Amino acid sequence: MVDEAKAVGTESGLPAEAGGAAAAPDGAGPSAIPADEMARMGDQIVGALKTVYDPEIPADLYELGLIYRIIIEDDRMVTIDMTLTSPSCPSAAELPGQVKNAVTSVSGVRDANVSVVWDPPWDPSRMSDEARTVLNMW
Repeated sequence: MVDEAKAVGTESGLPAEAGGAAAAPDGAGPSAIPADEMARMGDQIVGALKTVYDPEIPADLYELGLIYRIIIEDDRMVTIDMTLTSPSCPSAAELPGQVKNAVTSVSGVRDANVSVVWDPPWDPSRMSDEARTVLNMW
């Protein structure tokens, strides 16, 4: 049930810090998942996302700012909204599956649904400082 979901991250399109911060979407009540477990799962999901790299860019998808939203529902179903650097990305067919595999490898996650979204469009301002350093984009 979406109203019982907890979002990890932000709706602004920028990744949340990996601190386990879980925020309820508008109108959501308390989760059936204890707060400490939600934080652990959030941290582990972000950690798993950081193992997925764009094969053409030496930075992970999370730090590139390609992960727009992470929702952990009470039934432990995880919903991910992500984007790609370009609609013509040659890895468009593989990356969502890699994200799903990474997230479902996290203990406690029942399954994951990954959607590629194009709004808002990705641009380099969405990258973290870590990605900017790796890519020497200062």
